[in-house]
Amino acid sequence: MNYGFVKVAAASPHVQVADCIYNIQRIEVLMRKASLQGVQMIAFPEMSITGYTCMDLFMQHTLLRNAEQALLQLVEKTKDLDLFTVVGMPLMTDNRLLNTAVIFCKGEILGVVPKTYLSNYKEFQEERWFTSALELRDQTVLIGNKYYPLDNLLMFTAGEIAVGIEICEDLWVPVPPSSQLAMLGANIILNISASNELTGKHSYRKQLVAQQSGRCISGYVYASSGYGESTTDLVFAGSCIIAENSTILKESERLTTEEQLIVSEIDIQNLMHERRVSNSFMKGGKLFLPEETRQVFFELPKTDVPFKLTRPIIAHPFIPTGADLAERCEEIIRIQMLGLARRIEHTGVKTAVIGISGGLDSTLALLVTAMTFDLLGISRKQIIGITMPGFGTTDRTYSNAVQLIQSLGITFREISIKDACIQHFKDIGHDSNNHDVTYENSQARERTQILMDVANQENGLVIGTGDLSELALGWATFNGDHMSMYSVNGSIPKTLVKYLVEWIAKNKVEGVSRDTLIDIANTPISPELTPADSRGNITQKTEDLVGPYELHDFFLYHFIRFGTTPSKIYFLAKTAFENVYEPAFVKKWLYVFFRRFFQQQFKRNCLPDGPKVGTISLSPRGDWRMPSDAVATQWLHEIESLD
Repeated sequence: MNYGFVKVAAASPHVQVADCIYNIQRIEVLMRKASLQGVQMIAFPEMSITGYTCMDLFMQHTLLRNAEQALLQLVEKTKDLDLFTVVGMPLMTDNRLLNTAVIFCKGEILGVVPKTYLSNYKEFQEERWFTSALELRDQTVLIGNKYYPLDNLLMFTAGEIAVGIEICEDLWVPVPPSSQLAMLGANIILNISASNELTGKHSYRKQLVAQQSGRCISGYVYASSGYGESTTDLVFAGSCIIAENSTILKESERLTTEEQLIVSEIDIQNLMHERRVSNSFMKGGKLFLPEETRQVFFELPKTDVPFKLTRPIIAHPFIPTGADLAERCEEIIRIQMLGLARRIEHTGVKTAVIGISGGLDSTLALLVTAMTFDLLGISRKQIIGITMPGFGTTDRTYSNAVQLIQSLGITFREISIKDACIQHFKDIGHDSNNHDVTYENSQARERTQILMDVANQENGLVIGTGDLSELALGWATFNGDHMSMYSVNGSIPKTLVKYLVEWIAKNKVEGVSRDTLIDIANTPISPELTPADSRGNITQKTEDLVGPYELHDFFLYHFIRFGTTPSKIYFLAKTAFENVYEPAFVKKWLYVFFRRFFQQQFKRNCLPDGPKVGTISLSPRGDWRMPSDAVATQWLHEIESLD
């Protein structure tokens, strides 16, 4: 089972200019190499049959005849391969010469796509030899003794997979054919190219490929000419790139004498989900789309090679990585700050009230609030940090809370909830030795009441501390920590909360504040609603009860971001956490995730306001609208059937 993935490849073979037999031999070698890796589609460079740098030899009948014969020979010799293949070559039709992509599979030519926009500036002079597809009348082209479909917007369709082809310069124009093809239904674009190397050009080329794959919400496979092309005036570096929806999945080595073959997988299911939710995708299509789409139907190549992902599956999709790490963390914090700043200005309050537990969520909320007050020029003394020790509060979390408040220059208050809760238990007739949900939730609601009432006293806002992961699992007390006057963490998952706290500790604070933040980040996650053990250690660890947050955040990301099925999430999670968790463990918590996610929607339907910081939010006013009474039956049955 491929879970909606199509395995694709881009290849740049050695070439000898005008030696068509040599060139098809190198193409065949790479085709067979790709087939052994389970590849289903492969793209070769522009003019890969003849070489791109033939120049006026393109006008020679001998070259054109040999190119056609070589193509037919290649198609025949590779008919044992179930591999959708695109090669480039010159073809005559309508009394004109075309720069074309020829598509074939299992010994059969499927169609021909001519180049639309010819390069004819600076080092390029393609109009000297070729005619643009826009000037053609013919809809077929003769190869050997058969006619085949000819169209620059020809679509190759196999079920939900639709493939469009464009050639080199087609990508560089303001409205590429791939934009039209995508709106016509193409979700994989193959670009066969001959792009020479210049200083800085590759960076721009990568941007083009990534951006076009994002603009088209498609997979994009780019294969360019390499070693062996004439170096009379230019050098071709064999650049190959595979992208999906603005992300580069794989790229080849460049400026080498070696042939290049890169392989990755395009996730068709994710792409189609993105198109479904992006209802602006088809806007304006009537202005430039043809009334009918010419389609060639084919069967998606099958392979005996066991399916295995080569593209990376990120275990922590919410956590920033790479060179933009610092910029991304700064950006997230600034979004939180500006959201809170505007709310403070709009309401006219000068005070913020936050319950500080010594845990990650309240710590991040306090840090954001402190920086927001700095931004607005309001004294941090106007922030009231309240510790509310209860029956499960440990010395470690209490001391961390106190040290953090004091080291940041926040106004400190301590209000114990023990006596109030004991009185409340008496009032409702609850045995205080029964540590059930009533025992726990009473404490959470008592804390919220204190915060709300202090905010009324001080003409302030209660700043919410709950995060996205807790909202997904419903791990919040309804009308307890579930509620606030503005929730700065509402769209930040737990794994990212921890990372942001660590980043602030390393980059924004010093001394006691830094040491305290590092210890908070290393403290077990707990609501601390049941008593500590005899040594004062936390006994109620959240991840023991609901499962690892890194798994739940992974499940949440793929479920909400792409509408991914439980079976596919399970497959991806096993891949991402292969050396961390056993499959049975992943399955167990996947079941818990979906059961809780459906059961707890009623809490999400009445969330306080808060800023969206990433692509996923569970706000009922925007990103996630779900009936509270929806049942998880189908999702849970699918999980039960997993091996």
